[in-house]
This record gives sequence, C-alpha cells and structure tokens, in this order.
Amino acid sequence: MAAIGMSQRLGDLLVKEKVITKEQLDEALKVQRQTGGRLGAILVKLNFLTDEDVTNFLSRQYGVPAINLNYFEIDAAVVKLIPQETAKRYQILPLSRVGASLTIAMVDPTNVFAMDDIKFMTGFNIEPVVASETAIMEAIEKAYSQPAAPEEDLDSIVASISDGDADVELQNEQEEMGLSDLEKAAEEAPIVKLVNLILTDAVKRGASDIHIEPYEKEFRVRFRIDGVLQGIMNPPMKLKDAITSRIKIMSKLDISEKRLPQDGRIMMKMNLGGKKKQLDYRVSTLPTLFGEKIVLRLLDKENLRLDMTKLGFEPESLVKFEKAILKPYGMVLVTGPTGSGKTNTLYSSISQLNKPDTNIMTAEDPVEFQLAGVNQVQMKESIGLNFAAALRSFLRQDPNIILVGEIRDFETAEIAIKAALTGHLVLSTLHTNGAPETISRLMNMGIEPFLVATAVHLICAQRLVRRVCANCAQEVDMPYQALLDAGFEPEEAKTAKPKKGKGCTTCNNTGYKGRAGLYEVMEIDDEIRELILVGASALELKKKAIERGMLTLRRSGLIKVMAGITTLEEVARETVH
Repeated sequence: MAAIGMSQRLGDLLVKEKVITKEQLDEALKVQRQTGGRLGAILVKLNFLTDEDVTNFLSRQYGVPAINLNYFEIDAAVVKLIPQETAKRYQILPLSRVGASLTIAMVDPTNVFAMDDIKFMTGFNIEPVVASETAIMEAIEKAYSQPAAPEEDLDSIVASISDGDADVELQNEQEEMGLSDLEKAAEEAPIVKLVNLILTDAVKRGASDIHIEPYEKEFRVRFRIDGVLQGIMNPPMKLKDAITSRIKIMSKLDISEKRLPQDGRIMMKMNLGGKKKQLDYRVSTLPTLFGEKIVLRLLDKENLRLDMTKLGFEPESLVKFEKAILKPYGMVLVTGPTGSGKTNTLYSSISQLNKPDTNIMTAEDPVEFQLAGVNQVQMKESIGLNFAAALRSFLRQDPNIILVGEIRDFETAEIAIKAALTGHLVLSTLHTNGAPETISRLMNMGIEPFLVATAVHLICAQRLVRRVCANCAQEVDMPYQALLDAGFEPEEAKTAKPKKGKGCTTCNNTGYKGRAGLYEVMEIDDEIRELILVGASALELKKKAIERGMLTLRRSGLIKVMAGITTLEEVARETVH
C-alpha cells in the first residue's frame, strides 16, 4: 500500500517538474499494475529516466543528500547492525556510523516505518541518504555476502542497542542448570544483555505483553502497546535457542522440555533512569512448528489504578457499582473478554473495601498483584486446588468478602452463589459479551433462576478502548449520518465534535496513547428480578435494564467519543450497536 501511495506522489511530482510526460507516467503505472515493483525502477527499465535522475530528483524533493554507492566504501562492522532480511525488506543499507548517528542509504526517504524500525533495532539516530534501487540491492548482495562476522561481535550489537540506563538484577536466580550447552549459550553476556534489553524496553514503551515468536525464516519480537501488537525487532535466527533458554532460566522453567507448554514467572529489580523499579513478568511458553513461542505478561504495579473514580466509569454507573460493593452480602460480577481490565476493576473494588475490620480472601489463577492486607490464594490444578476447592475452605475461614478469579463451571458457580446468599460479599468474573447475557450464562451452567435472582446484585460488563493521544489530538468532521448510524441522538450528532490523534512521537505515530474503560452496569432491581424468575431472554433483560437507566457499552463509548477521550473507530471495534 505504502509503495503505491509513494508511486502516486513520485509520479505526479515528476510530471509536475516536467522530468517525464503524463503519457510516460501512465505507461509506467500500467506496467507497475501488471508486474508490481517501484515506479522509479520501472521508469528506468522503460528508459524514460536514468537511475541517477531518480535519485537526484528524490534528493532535491526531500532535501536528503544523494549518494553513488559505486564509489562508497561500506563499513563492514556497520553492516552487521542490521540483518540482511531487514535491509532487503526496506531496501536500505547501513553505510557508516559517527557517534550516535547511523547513515543509511534508502530508496524511499519518506519511509518513516523503516527509519523507526532501524532506529529501535540499533539504538542510533538515523541520517538517510538517497540511492537508486538497483544500486542498493547490488550493494546489499555484496555487503552481506562477505564472510560472516565472528560470534563475539554480538557484544557490539547489544552495546549499540543498549542505552545503558537500565541495569537489571534478577531476583533469586536459579543456581544449577542441566544441559550445559544450552545453558552456556543462554548465559553469554550479549544474550543476557539482549534479553534484559527486551524486558526493559517493554517497560519504557508501556507494553502489557511481549511476544517472542519463531517462524521458518524469521524470529520476531512484538510488544502489545495499548492493546495493539507492534513489531519491535527481528533478532538473528541463530540466537533463537539461546534467547529462549535464557528466558526459561530466568523464569525457572525446564530448559530441556521443549515439547510441552510451561508457565513461570520472572521477578526483577530494574534501575530505570535512576529509579529502582520492581518488575514482575508472567511467562508462558508454547511449542510451535518452528520452536517455542514465548509470551511475557508484564505485571507493573504502578500501572494498576486502584482509584475507582479514575477507571472511566460514567458517574451514574459508578454510583450503582459502589452501592453494590458496599452491601454486606450478595454477588457482584464483572464480565468481558480477556485483557479488558476486569482484574483491575476487581482489585480497585477490593482496595476500597480493604479495612482493618474486614477479612478479604481471594482465589486467583494466577495472583497478578500482591495486595497488602488481603489473603490471596494461588490456584494449582495439578494438586487439585481449583476455584471450587478454595471456595469451600474459604467458607470455613470466616471471610467477609470473597473474590473468585473466574466462574468457569457449575460447581464454582454453585458454591459462590451459596456464599452470596449466606452473608458474604462475593466478587467474581465471567467471560460474556454484556451484562444481560451473564444471567443467561449462569442459568445455562445449571443454576436455578430463583438463586440467580436473589444472589446477584449487580453485573458490570467492560471493554478497553485506546485513548486519543492528548499531544496530537485534533477535531475531525464526521458526516451527520455516520454519527446517527453509530448511535448518537439527532441533537448530539449535530453538536458532537469527535477528536482524533494525527500521530506524533509521543504516541509512536498511532494517534493513541493509553486506554480508557467502557462500562455497562446493570443493577438487579425488583423488576429485573421478576423477569429473571420467569426465564426472560437476554434481549428482554437488556430492554428492561435500559428502561431502568442502564448505559450500554456502546452508549458509554459514545459518551467518551463526545468527550474527545476516544474515537468512533475504537468504540465500533469493541462494542455492538
């Protein structure tokens, strides 16, 4: 797509500057549609221009120096900073390095993705120069066909990536390992540095997950930032086993077991810009066709918002929610897909209820954050400690408030409901799409309608949407009809001024920074109770709840669009009308 856009611009500029005629451009575009490739190269092939014309033109147009690679001595040490696949993919070649600046030859000096990627991969500031496509592709072949660099040079690569402000200390590192070779490779200084760099960079970028994925011909690292995966780097294939083993060693997993999934945890202390930070990663490995895929979930205490007023509840929804969790007994359910912030909502509720005169017990799988003054129990299926077993023993521990990580089966649901009916406040989560559907889900599990109607006091469904970046937000004109279709009232559609981020360095050119919650809070009052007792469908429950003042997820999203917090695209992606 980018190539076509670039061709369009380049072609029009060449015609405007009278370098080629309109007819020549049309002919070249026709060839491009048939064969693909870059417009510049096609114009050269058709003899409408020479390579030099194209580079000189691009150089003038974008104010970037042009270079003739035939007369340029390429520094072999610099070439090693960028893998050959990356060089070919972006049609770039690293030429030389002075201090913190790396000069690279590019076919398309407007390709910011390439520059950003290389900047992160190497840690240097990028200075682009323009060269022709044929010259760059020839130079890439020549530069990378030289004898492979000795292994130790990885040290210099890591040194060049690392910016030195993050020293990492692993807590209670495992002393003895089997498999001496794997272990040796994993303990080599450059590998240790590279893995530490990946872990610390995720914190700096505000990532929630790190994905390390092996494929047949590439090995890639991606971060999930504000709920969206972004490619970060492609370490060399030969480091695959060493990186995998290093992470397994750090998370106390068996490095010889490559056929079964494993779960572990990494606890680290890190010095970030002079500030000591305690980090906690949940690690999961999974055998795939080409090696083990590793996903690390970053559990950063500082990202845990425990102030309920800051989560993004609409005022009337928050009043209902707080009223329900302050009741002495009953059940409050939070529902939504994985990664929609349910844990955060529950932890916020608990921290609000956490008083010296209250006994709070939680059964979690896994325990994500340690909360002072709360008795947290980690589930262990392998020895029979599941939610149902934990719940049973909780009831003998004189609790006031019980948190069950998730209601997955009839047994857990039954005990939780009974606990809610015998004077305990029970908080839990379920995977359903909206609040009214949760009622049907409990009944499908086999719970009697009269138990659901009496025990459940409130259900809160939630989603996370990305926030518009405050730094580059600007108002956008939306067609009146589009706003109506999205669900705005006619009056609102006339006055609504949605905002959108145009993309800047703060938000990594995405237009979004951070996330906000959308909430649908359904109070189970007498009228809804009656409907549950007669076995009403989720649709009827939803209709009645809206009549009784429930804001749906879509409505919560539209309110946030009007307030300029998020965009209509984000709301449409996460909610149904």
